[in-house]
Amino acid sequence: MNGLVVKNSGSWYVVKGDDGSLHECKVKGTFRMKKIKTTNPVAIGDRVTFDLTPDGTGLIAGIADRRNYIIRRASNLSKQAHILAANLDLAVLVATVNHPETYTVFIDRFLATAEAYRVPACLVFNKTDLYDEGETEYLDALEHLYTTVGYPVFRVSALHGETLRALQAFLAGKVTLLSGNSGVGKSTLINTLLPGRDIRTGDISAAHNRGMHTTTLSEMYELPGGGYLIDTPGVKGFGTIDMERGEISHYFKDIFAVSARCRFANCTHVHEPGCAVREAVDRHEIALSRYQSYLNILEDCEAGKYR
Repeated sequence: MNGLVVKNSGSWYVVKGDDGSLHECKVKGTFRMKKIKTTNPVAIGDRVTFDLTPDGTGLIAGIADRRNYIIRRASNLSKQAHILAANLDLAVLVATVNHPETYTVFIDRFLATAEAYRVPACLVFNKTDLYDEGETEYLDALEHLYTTVGYPVFRVSALHGETLRALQAFLAGKVTLLSGNSGVGKSTLINTLLPGRDIRTGDISAAHNRGMHTTTLSEMYELPGGGYLIDTPGVKGFGTIDMERGEISHYFKDIFAVSARCRFANCTHVHEPGCAVREAVDRHEIALSRYQSYLNILEDCEAGKYR
């Protein structure tokens, strides 16, 4: 049988068969023995083949070729990476200026990863109803920065459905991954976009202004206007993986556009003379925060660490 993986709760997967039926499945043992370098051999959004067993459960025997996916370095150091979702039309990073704060380095790591794996991306800044004047001005600056770079930006309050209309229209018909730090309001956002789902929401840790994990699995929800939303557990960091040092600048649209003017074709934009990128940073044509995020990922390549 053929189907779509719509839920992942660890070792178990829920597969929606092409006939619309739902089946709880595990991965065949021989399939697990293959040289798979991720913590999850099967990802939500995968098209799979599976066989039904006499007890009604299924065994996943194969995965169709993925057209793209979003991947991050796993916290489990015995493996290399964790695939968040596959076969996507859009990757959405839900961010907050405060309650808790989403740092620009996290935003840029997510966007660079989306670029590396050919997934269109956008930013959704949530909790706008909570921001004071200074925080709103900072959000104005972030919106200007990322729309100038080329990413759609939406400003919403998940508690106020009228602020979501433009986002709803943008998501219609797409298979969309929602990601973000814990506490940014992904579950509340999904509850507003999908009335009746009642996704569990959590509180913010007052001590650290960080969210408490409430999503413990990945699940795909069908949108009323067509398309799907994929909810994933909140993450504290977004570790890049499989990025060659010389290619990282390609995943920063603003840096890559300027790099053609560098004196050396293999310029790393760190110390070389005649570097057009560093000159553009000095002239504020490239945001310092974006350049610092680029250097931060370069540092990962050198140190072999993850975030």
